[in-house]
Amino acid sequence: MIFVRRIASARWMIGLCVCFVALAGIHCSRGERTHADGSTLTVLFPGDERYWPKGIVFLQMALPDENGEWQGRLAKSWDHSSDYRSWTYHLRTDVRWHDGVPVTAHDVKFTLDLLSHPAVLQRPPGAISVTVLDDSTVVITYNKGLSPTNPARDVYFPKHLLEDLDPSEFNSWEFWTRPVGNGAYRYVRHVPKTSIEFEANPDYALGRPKIDRLIIKFGSSSVTELLSGNVDAVSHFSESDGGAADVLAIKEDPRFRVYYEVWDDILALQVILWNQRNPLFSDPRVRRALTLAINRRELHRVLNMSEDLPIVDVVYTERQYWQGALPEGLPYDRELASKLLDQAGWRDLDGDGVRERDGREFRFPLIVGTDWQDAAVYVEAQLRQVGIRMDITTLEPGVARGRTRAGEFDAAAVDFLVSEVDDLVHFFGEDSPIGYRNARVIQLLDAAQNTQNPDEMDEIFRGLMPIFREDLPFTFLVLDVETYVAHRRVKGLSTPFRANPLDYSAVEHLWIEEER
Repeated sequence: MIFVRRIASARWMIGLCVCFVALAGIHCSRGERTHADGSTLTVLFPGDERYWPKGIVFLQMALPDENGEWQGRLAKSWDHSSDYRSWTYHLRTDVRWHDGVPVTAHDVKFTLDLLSHPAVLQRPPGAISVTVLDDSTVVITYNKGLSPTNPARDVYFPKHLLEDLDPSEFNSWEFWTRPVGNGAYRYVRHVPKTSIEFEANPDYALGRPKIDRLIIKFGSSSVTELLSGNVDAVSHFSESDGGAADVLAIKEDPRFRVYYEVWDDILALQVILWNQRNPLFSDPRVRRALTLAINRRELHRVLNMSEDLPIVDVVYTERQYWQGALPEGLPYDRELASKLLDQAGWRDLDGDGVRERDGREFRFPLIVGTDWQDAAVYVEAQLRQVGIRMDITTLEPGVARGRTRAGEFDAAAVDFLVSEVDDLVHFFGEDSPIGYRNARVIQLLDAAQNTQNPDEMDEIFRGLMPIFREDLPFTFLVLDVETYVAHRRVKGLSTPFRANPLDYSAVEHLWIEEER
């Protein structure tokens, strides 16, 4: 799906996230934090306890660093076939499960086969095949539908503990709340619907973490928990009951730091799709004017997002983002927007503040999910200043997505994954439901469907960039980012990399700096 609003349950269902919980063993007074051992991190997670971030307990095959370069974790090295469909991973031989059993290639095969099991279906059956060459070498071949880097981000489970369990009960296995992993932290105790506690793994193959205990609490009272000193950090702050409205207040409190993560979501944009079957949006000058009329940098401030986040009007690959290879987005220019609308024949002839042409007012409905209402309200106010009226229709997110995919809208504010080739083909290919037509785009997207080579894919997207920047079939609003908050004593977090205190790429690098 092209719609990728990130919620904890969705992440877990693709093998990237689950949820940790733990009892808070920290006592505070008047907002000042003191710890007996000085090395306990307590994080509030506003989600279901089934969906804990598994990367804390389980090692991934590899992970990209802050420059987008892949670094080995469970795998010490890897190589691939010339068509990038078959990958051979050479595993470390010093990794053990927390019960002391060695981790082998058989665990990798077991996990990937399990995720494709008809009773589990977290991967399409037949999408990949897995061959074990020996205990430390596994070959993963991509037959259809998956990017060659997807399993590198996955975590893998212990075959010796799970192979006799019933896959039809996968989601309710006790293992998810009493996990035996191979990563930086190991399970200690679980208080149902309250918390789960972990301790640093002294035998962790990549080096013992600096923080001794990790406690993850479940709940939604993020601001209260932070201000009372009950937690050190909040994961997914915007999904807690505090929400984006409280980010500004937290920013102004010198005890806390706010971080923004685009690592998982650098390809996820919040955009307005223009249905070119509506004559209002068939003229590229109009679509350009609509984009120029929105102060997107100010929108970041309105939504309490980092002002350093990029503004982009093109499609791109993950590598191109991290390499800084994206062209600058259009600037805010209300005067030029008005001039383009005049040129397209849309003028306010009767002085009522609304442009018209051939007796028709420039007025249209925008459908938006409940998760993006604030952005829609801001856009409505911006367009009003150039004589355009936009009527907001708020729908449940699933309904909005279904109507958008079917082309049943005039304009739609949606989450948009810019590198999903099949979805780009759906919206901008030969049978576009939004009336978009560009022969060169069809040709390039066809080539993208027939390669797994990342160099070839980058070249294809370089060809798409100037076309999308010129045609503007959508108007970018913001990156679909996550917000995190931590006490200033928590060190090692940063924007946009390692912003999430529960992320597998961050937690083992954090430390607590006691205040005196």
